Amino acid sequence: MLEMQKIKLAAPLQTDSIVDGPGIRAVIWTQGCGHHCKGCHNPETWNFEEGIDCSINDIKKQLDDLKNHDGITLSGGDPLFQPEACYEIAKHAKKLGYNVWCYTGFTFEQLMVMKHHNPHILKLLEQLDVLIDGRFILEQKSLNLKFKGSRNQRIIDVPASLKENKAIIIEKYSEEKVWKPKYYKEEFLYI
Repeated sequence: MLEMQKIKLAAPLQTDSIVDGPGIRAVIWTQGCGHHCKGCHNPETWNFEEGIDCSINDIKKQLDDLKNHDGITLSGGDPLFQPEACYEIAKHAKKLGYNVWCYTGFTFEQLMVMKHHNPHILKLLEQLDVLIDGRFILEQKSLNLKFKGSRNQRIIDVPASLKENKAIIIEKYSEEKVWKPKYYKEEFLYI
């Protein structure tokens, strides 16, 4: 029964995030990940047996009560290890008018194969606006990237990708940030 459906979380709902997608976001940190990426910034979320069992209805209520948020982000762990629960949350968020982003270590192409074995994967994808796909690769890490940790990861327009049956990259997030040289005061300004 849906009222009793649970999701395994790594932490309580995080509000007011400005780094997990554009605008002000609420982040749902799922527990459990089989990718085990070297250098992962959340290795405590890997174990499927740990975390917090939370009612999906409780998460929905928290989303109902949000103020001044632009969207939600599903992260973890890897939300695609709990596609049914994440689908229910994403569907509710869309009804509330939020945009929905999701991080996964799977590639879009892998998910297109996996959807044949688990229909909730496609149902979840159909609720997403953006998917950040691909494992984190430490050797491709860059702090100059927008909303992703390594250069191999892609920021994908999910509705367009499902329509075209191929990954459609959102180009405005593809460029690496160029840092200006460190500011130096002219020597005459020092006392």
